[in-house]
Amino acid sequence: MTTLSNRTQQAINCAVDIMQGSSYTTVLTGAGISTPSGIPDFRSGTSGLWSLYDPFEVASLTSFRYNPQKFYDWMHPLAIQMVVAAPNDAHIGLAKLEAAGLVDTIITQNIDSLHTKAGAKNVIEVHGSMESMTCIRCYKHYDSQEFIQPYLESAKIPHCPGCGAVLKPDVILMEEQLPARAWQQAVSASQKCSLMIVVGSSLEVVPVANLPMRALDTGAHIIIINRTPTYIDVRADVVFHEDLIDIVPAIVDRLLSDL
Repeated sequence: MTTLSNRTQQAINCAVDIMQGSSYTTVLTGAGISTPSGIPDFRSGTSGLWSLYDPFEVASLTSFRYNPQKFYDWMHPLAIQMVVAAPNDAHIGLAKLEAAGLVDTIITQNIDSLHTKAGAKNVIEVHGSMESMTCIRCYKHYDSQEFIQPYLESAKIPHCPGCGAVLKPDVILMEEQLPARAWQQAVSASQKCSLMIVVGSSLEVVPVANLPMRALDTGAHIIIINRTPTYIDVRADVVFHEDLIDIVPAIVDRLLSDL
Protein backbone atom coordinates (compact mmCIF):
# COMPACT_ATOMS: atom_id res chain seq x y z
CA MET A 1 0.00 0.00 0.00
CA THR A 2 1.22 3.50 -0.84
CA THR A 3 2.60 5.52 2.05
CA LEU A 4 0.56 8.69 2.31
CA SER A 5 2.20 12.01 3.12
CA ASN A 6 1.49 13.91 6.33
CA ARG A 7 -0.41 16.50 4.30
CA THR A 8 -2.61 13.80 2.77
CA GLN A 9 -3.18 12.23 6.18
CA GLN A 10 -4.34 15.60 7.49
CA ALA A 11 -6.70 15.94 4.52
CA ILE A 12 -8.07 12.48 5.28
CA ASN A 13 -8.69 13.53 8.89
CA CYS A 14 -10.60 16.56 7.63
CA ALA A 15 -12.65 14.46 5.20
CA VAL A 16 -13.48 11.97 7.95
CA ASP A 17 -14.66 14.78 10.25
CA ILE A 18 -16.93 16.17 7.53
CA MET A 19 -18.37 12.74 6.73
CA GLN A 20 -19.03 11.97 10.39
CA GLY A 21 -20.98 15.22 10.67
CA SER A 22 -23.01 14.73 7.50
CA SER A 23 -26.72 14.02 7.75
CA TYR A 24 -27.00 12.88 4.11
CA THR A 25 -24.03 11.94 1.94
CA THR A 26 -24.20 11.56 -1.82
CA VAL A 27 -21.28 10.10 -3.78
CA LEU A 28 -20.80 10.89 -7.48
CA THR A 29 -18.48 8.51 -9.33
CA GLY A 30 -16.96 8.55 -12.79
CA ALA A 31 -14.77 6.35 -14.97
CA GLY A 32 -11.73 6.81 -12.73
CA ILE A 33 -13.15 4.58 -10.03
CA SER A 34 -13.29 1.65 -12.45
CA THR A 35 -9.89 1.96 -14.12
CA PRO A 36 -8.22 -0.01 -11.27
CA SER A 37 -10.63 -2.83 -12.20
CA GLY A 38 -9.24 -2.87 -15.72
CA ILE A 39 -11.91 -0.81 -17.46
CA PRO A 40 -10.43 2.06 -19.51
CA ASP A 41 -11.82 5.55 -19.12
CA PHE A 42 -12.86 7.78 -22.00
CA ARG A 43 -10.99 11.05 -21.67
CA SER A 44 -7.55 10.58 -20.09
CA GLY A 45 -4.60 11.64 -22.25
CA THR A 46 -3.58 9.08 -24.83
CA SER A 47 -5.11 6.12 -22.96
CA GLY A 48 -8.73 7.28 -22.92
CA LEU A 49 -11.07 5.66 -25.42
CA TRP A 50 -11.89 8.98 -27.07
CA SER A 51 -8.21 9.46 -27.90
CA LEU A 52 -8.51 6.33 -30.05
CA TYR A 53 -12.02 6.71 -31.48
CA ASP A 54 -14.34 9.48 -32.58
CA PRO A 55 -17.31 9.12 -30.19
CA PHE A 56 -19.75 10.41 -32.80
CA GLU A 57 -18.57 7.71 -35.22
CA VAL A 58 -18.93 4.76 -32.85
CA ALA A 59 -21.11 5.78 -29.91
CA SER A 60 -23.73 8.28 -31.03
CA LEU A 61 -27.43 7.59 -31.47
CA THR A 62 -27.22 8.57 -35.14
CA SER A 63 -24.33 6.22 -35.89
CA PHE A 64 -26.11 3.40 -34.04
CA ARG A 65 -29.26 3.82 -36.11
CA TYR A 66 -27.37 3.81 -39.40
CA ASN A 67 -24.60 1.35 -38.60
CA PRO A 68 -25.14 -0.64 -35.37
CA GLN A 69 -22.37 -3.03 -36.38
CA LYS A 70 -19.81 -0.23 -35.95
CA PHE A 71 -21.02 0.34 -32.39
CA TYR A 72 -21.00 -3.34 -31.53
CA ASP A 73 -17.53 -3.83 -33.05
CA TRP A 74 -16.21 -0.92 -30.97
CA MET A 75 -18.03 -2.08 -27.84
CA HIS A 76 -16.90 -5.71 -28.06
CA PRO A 77 -13.50 -5.49 -26.27
CA LEU A 78 -14.96 -3.09 -23.69
CA ALA A 79 -17.87 -5.47 -23.04
CA ILE A 80 -15.42 -8.32 -22.47
CA GLN A 81 -13.52 -6.20 -19.95
CA MET A 82 -16.75 -5.31 -18.14
CA VAL A 83 -17.86 -8.92 -17.87
CA VAL A 84 -14.59 -10.08 -16.32
CA ALA A 85 -14.01 -6.96 -14.18
CA ALA A 86 -14.40 -7.23 -10.43
CA PRO A 87 -15.15 -4.41 -8.00
CA ASN A 88 -11.99 -2.88 -6.56
CA ASP A 89 -11.30 -1.60 -3.05
CA ALA A 90 -12.91 1.77 -3.81
CA HIS A 91 -16.21 0.18 -4.94
CA ILE A 92 -16.17 -2.18 -2.00
CA GLY A 93 -15.31 0.61 0.44
CA LEU A 94 -18.22 2.78 -0.68
CA ALA A 95 -20.57 -0.20 -0.37
CA LYS A 96 -19.32 -0.75 3.19
CA LEU A 97 -19.95 2.91 4.03
CA GLU A 98 -23.47 2.63 2.64
CA ALA A 99 -24.11 -0.46 4.75
CA ALA A 100 -22.80 1.43 7.80
CA GLY A 101 -25.18 4.34 7.11
CA LEU A 102 -22.37 6.75 6.18
CA VAL A 103 -23.27 6.98 2.48
CA ASP A 104 -26.89 7.41 1.41
CA THR A 105 -26.81 7.51 -2.39
CA ILE A 106 -24.27 6.67 -5.08
CA ILE A 107 -24.71 8.41 -8.42
CA THR A 108 -22.53 6.90 -11.12
CA GLN A 109 -21.70 7.82 -14.69
CA ASN A 110 -20.39 4.30 -15.26
CA ILE A 111 -22.21 1.53 -17.14
CA ASP A 112 -20.24 -1.38 -15.64
CA SER A 113 -22.53 -2.13 -12.64
CA LEU A 114 -19.48 -2.55 -10.39
CA HIS A 115 -21.10 -0.59 -7.55
CA THR A 116 -23.98 -3.07 -7.35
CA LYS A 117 -21.59 -5.99 -7.76
CA ALA A 118 -19.70 -4.61 -4.76
CA GLY A 119 -22.91 -4.73 -2.72
CA ALA A 120 -24.16 -1.13 -2.87
CA LYS A 121 -27.96 -0.88 -2.86
CA ASN A 122 -28.93 2.72 -3.61
CA VAL A 123 -27.11 3.26 -6.91
CA ILE A 124 -28.36 5.67 -9.58
CA GLU A 125 -26.94 4.85 -13.02
CA VAL A 126 -27.44 8.12 -14.88
CA HIS A 127 -25.79 6.81 -18.07
CA GLY A 128 -27.59 3.47 -17.99
CA SER A 129 -25.99 0.03 -17.87
CA MET A 130 -25.22 -3.03 -19.95
CA GLU A 131 -27.54 -5.17 -17.84
CA SER A 132 -30.57 -4.73 -20.12
CA MET A 133 -31.40 -4.09 -23.79
CA THR A 134 -34.28 -2.56 -25.75
CA CYS A 135 -35.55 -3.35 -29.24
CA ILE A 136 -35.26 -0.32 -31.51
CA ARG A 137 -38.50 -1.28 -33.30
CA CYS A 138 -40.99 -2.77 -30.84
CA TYR A 139 -39.28 -1.31 -27.71
CA LYS A 140 -39.52 -4.55 -25.76
CA HIS A 141 -37.01 -4.79 -22.91
CA TYR A 142 -34.79 -7.80 -22.35
CA ASP A 143 -32.27 -8.89 -19.75
CA SER A 144 -28.86 -8.84 -21.42
CA GLN A 145 -27.84 -12.19 -19.98
CA GLU A 146 -29.48 -14.23 -22.71
CA PHE A 147 -27.66 -12.27 -25.43
CA ILE A 148 -24.31 -11.37 -23.93
CA GLN A 149 -22.47 -14.68 -24.29
CA PRO A 150 -23.09 -15.11 -28.05
CA TYR A 151 -22.07 -11.47 -28.54
CA LEU A 152 -18.87 -11.89 -26.53
CA GLU A 153 -17.98 -14.99 -28.52
CA SER A 154 -18.68 -13.66 -32.02
CA ALA A 155 -19.39 -9.90 -31.79
CA LYS A 156 -22.64 -10.70 -33.57
CA ILE A 157 -25.35 -8.05 -33.28
CA PRO A 158 -28.14 -9.18 -30.92
CA HIS A 159 -31.65 -9.12 -32.40
CA CYS A 160 -35.10 -9.00 -30.85
CA PRO A 161 -36.62 -12.51 -30.48
CA GLY A 162 -40.03 -10.97 -31.11
CA CYS A 163 -39.70 -8.78 -34.20
CA GLY A 164 -36.14 -9.42 -35.34
CA ALA A 165 -34.93 -5.82 -35.11
CA VAL A 166 -31.61 -4.79 -33.57
CA LEU A 167 -31.37 -4.65 -29.78
CA LYS A 168 -29.69 -1.60 -28.23
CA PRO A 169 -28.01 -1.84 -24.83
CA ASP A 170 -29.65 0.47 -22.28
CA VAL A 171 -26.61 2.74 -22.15
CA ILE A 172 -26.79 6.42 -23.02
CA LEU A 173 -25.12 7.29 -26.32
CA MET A 174 -24.06 10.67 -27.63
CA GLU A 175 -27.14 12.74 -28.67
CA GLU A 176 -29.34 10.73 -26.31
CA GLN A 177 -31.20 12.11 -23.30
CA LEU A 178 -30.48 10.74 -19.85
CA PRO A 179 -33.16 8.41 -18.42
CA ALA A 180 -35.69 10.78 -16.86
CA ARG A 181 -36.33 8.85 -13.63
CA ALA A 182 -32.63 8.28 -12.90
CA TRP A 183 -31.83 11.93 -13.63
CA GLN A 184 -34.57 13.23 -11.32
CA GLN A 185 -33.34 10.90 -8.58
CA ALA A 186 -29.80 12.18 -9.07
CA VAL A 187 -30.92 15.81 -8.90
CA SER A 188 -32.92 15.10 -5.74
CA ALA A 189 -29.98 13.33 -4.07
CA SER A 190 -27.71 16.24 -4.99
CA GLN A 191 -30.03 18.91 -3.68
CA LYS A 192 -30.83 17.26 -0.35
CA CYS A 193 -27.34 16.10 0.58
CA SER A 194 -25.26 17.85 3.21
CA LEU A 195 -22.11 16.37 1.63
CA MET A 196 -21.23 15.35 -1.91
CA ILE A 197 -18.09 13.30 -2.57
CA VAL A 198 -16.84 13.20 -6.16
CA VAL A 199 -14.74 10.10 -6.87
CA GLY A 200 -12.93 9.49 -10.14
CA SER A 201 -14.72 12.04 -12.30
CA SER A 202 -13.20 14.94 -14.20
CA LEU A 203 -16.64 16.61 -14.17
CA GLU A 204 -16.51 17.40 -17.88
CA VAL A 205 -19.68 15.68 -19.09
CA VAL A 206 -22.85 17.69 -18.64
CA PRO A 207 -25.46 17.63 -17.25
CA VAL A 208 -23.96 15.29 -14.63
CA ALA A 209 -21.00 17.65 -14.16
CA ASN A 210 -23.42 20.27 -12.84
CA LEU A 211 -24.64 18.14 -9.93
CA PRO A 212 -21.95 19.36 -7.49
CA MET A 213 -23.13 22.93 -8.13
CA ARG A 214 -26.66 21.88 -7.21
CA ALA A 215 -25.27 20.51 -3.95
CA LEU A 216 -23.30 23.71 -3.29
CA ASP A 217 -26.37 25.82 -3.94
CA THR A 218 -28.12 24.16 -1.01
CA GLY A 219 -25.12 24.57 1.31
CA ALA A 220 -23.52 21.13 1.01
CA HIS A 221 -19.87 20.36 1.66
CA ILE A 222 -17.80 19.00 -1.24
CA ILE A 223 -14.95 16.48 -1.20
CA ILE A 224 -13.07 15.76 -4.45
CA ILE A 225 -11.04 12.58 -5.01
CA ASN A 226 -9.68 12.69 -8.56
CA ARG A 227 -6.27 12.48 -10.20
CA THR A 228 -6.72 15.65 -12.24
CA PRO A 229 -8.22 19.02 -11.24
CA THR A 230 -11.92 19.71 -11.72
CA TYR A 231 -13.76 22.98 -12.15
CA ILE A 232 -15.22 22.66 -8.66
CA ASP A 233 -11.91 22.22 -6.79
CA VAL A 234 -11.85 25.87 -5.75
CA ARG A 235 -15.21 25.45 -3.99
CA ALA A 236 -14.43 22.13 -2.32
CA ASP A 237 -13.69 21.63 1.37
CA VAL A 238 -11.11 18.91 0.71
CA VAL A 239 -9.38 17.94 -2.56
CA PHE A 240 -7.29 14.82 -3.21
CA HIS A 241 -5.32 14.54 -6.46
CA GLU A 242 -3.74 11.26 -5.38
CA ASP A 243 -4.73 7.79 -6.57
CA LEU A 244 -8.29 7.10 -5.41
CA ILE A 245 -7.44 3.44 -4.81
CA ASP A 246 -5.27 4.69 -1.93
CA ILE A 247 -7.48 7.52 -0.66
CA VAL A 248 -10.92 5.90 -0.59
CA PRO A 249 -9.87 2.79 1.40
CA ALA A 250 -7.90 5.00 3.83
CA ILE A 251 -10.99 7.11 4.49
CA VAL A 252 -13.19 4.02 4.78
CA ASP A 253 -10.83 2.36 7.29
CA ARG A 254 -10.78 5.48 9.44
CA LEU A 255 -14.55 5.86 9.42
CA LEU A 256 -15.31 2.23 10.18
CA SER A 257 -12.67 2.02 12.91
CA ASP A 258 -14.41 4.91 14.69
CA LEU A 259 -17.81 3.19 14.76
